[in-house]
Amino acid sequence: MAPMEEDMLLPPGWADLDRQMGQLFMMGFDGTTVTPQIRSLIEDYHLGSVLLTAKNLKSAEETTRLVLELQTIARDAGHPVPLLIALDQENGGVNSLYDEIYIRQFPSAMGIAATGSKSLAHEVAVATAQELKAVGVNWILGPVLDVLTNVRNQPLGVRTAGDDPQEASQYGVQVMRGYQEAGLVTCGKHFPSYGNLEFLGSDTDVPIITESLEQLSLSALVPFRNAITHGLDAMMVGGVSMSSAGMNVMHACLSDQVVDDLLRKDLGFQGVVVSECLEMEALTHNIGVGGGTVMAKNAGCDVIIICRSFPVQQEAINGLKLGVENGIIGRPRIQQSLRRVLNLKARCTSWDQALTPPGLLSLTQMQPSHTSLSTRAYNGSISVLRDKRNFLPLSNVIDAGEELLLLTPLVKPLPASAVSQSVSGNSHFPHDSVSWDRTASVMSGESVFKELGRSLSRQRSGRVLHTSYTANGVRPIHEDLINRASAVIVITADANRNLYQQGFTKHVSMICQSQYSPSGERLEKPVIVVAVSSPYDFAMDPTIETYLCTYDFTETALQALVKVLYGDLTPTGALPGSISRSQKIHQSRQHWLVESWNEERDGNALDVLLDTIRNDCALGQRSELLGVTSNSFLLRQEEIDEAHFVVRNSSTQALYGFCATYFFRSTGTGVIACLIVDPARRKLSIGHSLHNRAIRTLLQRKGMKRFQLGSRLPGIYLGIPTANPMERKRLRQWFANLGWNTALSRPVCSVVLHNLASWSPPEGLATSLQNAEVTYDLVYGWDFARAILDHIKTTARQGVIDIYRMALGGAPNCGIIRAKRPLDGVVLGSVVIYNERSALAEHMPALRAVQTSVGGISSPVISPYAGDYATVMQGLILLAIKQIRKLKANAVVMDCVDGDGNFDCLSTMGFTMLHSFEEVNCDASTWTIMHSS
Repeated sequence: MAPMEEDMLLPPGWADLDRQMGQLFMMGFDGTTVTPQIRSLIEDYHLGSVLLTAKNLKSAEETTRLVLELQTIARDAGHPVPLLIALDQENGGVNSLYDEIYIRQFPSAMGIAATGSKSLAHEVAVATAQELKAVGVNWILGPVLDVLTNVRNQPLGVRTAGDDPQEASQYGVQVMRGYQEAGLVTCGKHFPSYGNLEFLGSDTDVPIITESLEQLSLSALVPFRNAITHGLDAMMVGGVSMSSAGMNVMHACLSDQVVDDLLRKDLGFQGVVVSECLEMEALTHNIGVGGGTVMAKNAGCDVIIICRSFPVQQEAINGLKLGVENGIIGRPRIQQSLRRVLNLKARCTSWDQALTPPGLLSLTQMQPSHTSLSTRAYNGSISVLRDKRNFLPLSNVIDAGEELLLLTPLVKPLPASAVSQSVSGNSHFPHDSVSWDRTASVMSGESVFKELGRSLSRQRSGRVLHTSYTANGVRPIHEDLINRASAVIVITADANRNLYQQGFTKHVSMICQSQYSPSGERLEKPVIVVAVSSPYDFAMDPTIETYLCTYDFTETALQALVKVLYGDLTPTGALPGSISRSQKIHQSRQHWLVESWNEERDGNALDVLLDTIRNDCALGQRSELLGVTSNSFLLRQEEIDEAHFVVRNSSTQALYGFCATYFFRSTGTGVIACLIVDPARRKLSIGHSLHNRAIRTLLQRKGMKRFQLGSRLPGIYLGIPTANPMERKRLRQWFANLGWNTALSRPVCSVVLHNLASWSPPEGLATSLQNAEVTYDLVYGWDFARAILDHIKTTARQGVIDIYRMALGGAPNCGIIRAKRPLDGVVLGSVVIYNERSALAEHMPALRAVQTSVGGISSPVISPYAGDYATVMQGLILLAIKQIRKLKANAVVMDCVDGDGNFDCLSTMGFTMLHSFEEVNCDASTWTIMHSS
């Protein structure tokens, strides 16, 4: 085919060879502003892709400005299409763009895999890509698809999802899809694998893959193959050598055996192939960049990376042009690569997008949801691999007044990439487009560990001692501090590559196991070892009996660690991959068959389950289920849709778990009112299965606006019980792990007034109520419904209007006390009163928790026009008490009391706490997003 005919296959404007070749390079530069060199590359050499690293990026705002300026230069220079702007943003320790205000920190790839959640991996990828898209980036160099087929001494470490090919493949595909969903094009790396490399020791020697193609195909190539099948946009081919039967390659990205044969033909990849950076010292020493560029192009690479040296970048461009002019590289190969690059650009950018990036406004809007996602991801990643002596939480082994010792290594700043030192010529490992010595994105190890020490101190009243350790080993100062402390925490960071850390940790452990009391009795001082980077430091060393992993030592990860150490967070993470396979099988969630509640079949079995849970209640604690029967859950109200679920033994009919749900049409609220599991069968995922079914069912209700954990009708559980602090922490974390934002909970309680016969109102209360311009009356029946229900509309609380409807239809056992303005009869406040014989009492078990004759008060509603809220409230309650006392009752129970103000008002009248809860709410959109994947 003649050159003219070849050019006709290209879009208009691409006939010029220089313009074609410029699109086939990705180049970077030094500095946080546009330099003359990068401007020249765009204007004079038609550069098509710009690589940004941490050295270029100071903040989200300045990044947006920089990217926009680069795109504007390209447009003004006559580029037919915008630039591809690429960077690494793998999370954990590998973030080129860092901004503590606008850019969220998420766990590393292995940290995400430790959560066990593929959907979370997708969510985090979407969020990461959305933030990059906002500043103008359109190409993310990820996902990492390597498998750690040799977990020891591999620089990639936590940047991979682990050592299991199938698991790494599944997470890789989810991350890729997340990036694409947010509008970025992807680049898998590092083909054919950096997961098992041998290093020869010299900077000019290339790391070697010694596995055969057959071995690679069964393990390392699995994630690459699956990502290609699912639509990977681009693939980065590494700068490693291969030496095995049937394959002898000096640099993979320069070999047609690797690119054209293995990647293109065998794996069927049709996307853009990107070379490793050709500035690596091993390549420049052995071949030279000009020759390397020609070899990479002939091997099948479409885009060639030259990181930041302007003379070297010019050498590469001139080398490619000379190769074409000399006939070493055919024009069809140039044009084929160009078409692939233009197709890639068409999928992720346009001039309109490139010149109008969403910027800080978009980042500000994302911030709340991304912050919540970051916390959820880190909380779910912390893994306790062993705790043989039950040293966790620390309160098990150390009293408030005792001293805790924290020992941390002196480490370099968290590396953006452990493989990136070659830019400065001090590493034999190929460059990965992110610089080692960045300082903006993560604090230095020393600084972040000092903050860890401060966080530990803030959480306890006892003193935290903190010092660092180095390759000098255990010094006298360490021994003195160990003798002082009652427990020791040792931090390690990649101890497999920093062997002094292994030696130090084992020495400290030995000292702590050899402590003696003054009487000569041997004592063992608790030692907790935390690996804050690679989890493999002591993964296979059972002598370290309490061992945790955080997968990175960003500040956010260590905040989650502190929660685990003090018992504020129940760790749910597990080491990904084959090493902890038995542990993961043990911890894996079973999926129980959840069935709809059947009153005839399940009624008696539910009563048995309720008795079992009541009997399990700790001695001296009052169970929230006192007085609850299976009938308590059955409202049978026209305006309330109820659906209840069970996990049961179909042979014995015994119930293992029960969940009650209601949809209140009046407020568009879906409620989980009760979720209970047989105490003997907890931690088997019965609760997870019930919760998942409940949420999915409620999502199907028309008009769903919000979800609520805890119900006022029936008033069995008003929310998460809070009487037992340890149980409260456990339940809050359990629900938080399921997606509830427990940080936004609202206190609510039931209160009781005993000894009603001898009770008298506080001094002056009756006088103050007489002086107020409010009158009170007691009414029964539907004749008063209109005015009362109009008044009730001033509150949007779930279940309140339904409680009033039951009261209006429950005369004479239910009534309503009103507070009115005398001049016009406007209702300023109301409260429901009822006795033990009312239908309402069946659904308010707090009434039966008091073992004496009792009356009930429920659901006070005070109008915003009432003026003095407390006065109207006390007036309603005072009249209610008087009415209940006429019935010869010995006590009054008031349910559904908002604990953020009303309890103080009631305590002055003599009420005491009966049950306390935390009511939790969230928008329906939270669950819609979570359950749509």
